[in-house]
Amino acid sequence: MPGDEWESLTLNYTSGTTGNPKGVVYSHRGAALMCYANVLAANMAKHPVYLWTLPMFHCNGWCFPWTLSAVIGTHVCLRWVRPKAMYDAIADHKVTHLCGAPIVMSTLLNAKPDERRPLPHTVQFVTAAAPPPEAVLAAMAAAGFNVTHVYGLTEVYGPAVVNEWHAEWNELDAAGQAAKKARQGVRYAALEDLTVMNPETMTRVPADGETLGEVMFRGNIVMKGYLKNAAATEEAFAGGWFHSGDLGVLYPDGYIQLKDRSKDIIISGGENISSIEVEDVLYKHPAVAACAVVGKLDEKWGETPVAFIELRPGMTATAEEIIAHCRAGLAAYKCPRFVVFAEIPKTSTGKIQKFALRETAKRI
Repeated sequence: MPGDEWESLTLNYTSGTTGNPKGVVYSHRGAALMCYANVLAANMAKHPVYLWTLPMFHCNGWCFPWTLSAVIGTHVCLRWVRPKAMYDAIADHKVTHLCGAPIVMSTLLNAKPDERRPLPHTVQFVTAAAPPPEAVLAAMAAAGFNVTHVYGLTEVYGPAVVNEWHAEWNELDAAGQAAKKARQGVRYAALEDLTVMNPETMTRVPADGETLGEVMFRGNIVMKGYLKNAAATEEAFAGGWFHSGDLGVLYPDGYIQLKDRSKDIIISGGENISSIEVEDVLYKHPAVAACAVVGKLDEKWGETPVAFIELRPGMTATAEEIIAHCRAGLAAYKCPRFVVFAEIPKTSTGKIQKFALRETAKRI
């Protein structure tokens, strides 16, 4: 046993979506509190049967290896995340829970008819990483999965924010429920505080659902610091809060919603364009399996949006069709001027590497 609960327990590297991974140090205390918080957030009080579609090396599997041990749960492991293997495991082992990035949801939804199996019951799916598009959330519900949206970073032991569902939201139509589920939510029970602040003044933004600020964390499930990187640690904790680098808004009910990474906001003609907003519209096109939007330098506008798209198997679309689809759901200045059909580079945990896409966009 450790001599002190604050002793270091594990070292986890950030996933490198910016091309600069850093070593994040966890404590025994933080990990213990995190496993209790996961039990509450994922509704795992009864004996859970957990399917490992989430890599255990990613934030220590969001601390779920410890969580399952705390409630004497069953681990069901996969050699690879493929649709048939997932449906077989869920049906054969009566899986109750699984976690993963939105790419795992897309894999399940895009399964061929001969790869699917009937679900033994409603399966709890905990998702994080990029905010799930409303269209994907609605499709998951129709397929028999109850999606809980969480949010966090390697620096906060994985998920530290949960979209707690309110019973009255069940009365909303499908689109209304999907819009609620797309919000990131409120703090985990083990987190001391969560808010959205102006990073320059370190004051909280108005809770109006519109004013943009940086999402910040404080508490026991925030990392000890970056390994052998005092400068980065000091910058991350400026003003006594952990700075996530994510831009979001605060709602009157206390829920937060991400709008973009600070580095992913596209500024075109002086107007801010959220890549998440554009991607959400793109995902509603029936031929789009995966997408990512980045900014490209433009002499006239400063930056202009570029959309990278992976098409669903057997489906086709043209750049003109994609742009027309966007114009039906977005202001004209937010629509991509360039559309690239190609495989989208991802990290080993399924996160899209936008820094690589920006390099590709420079050559367009």
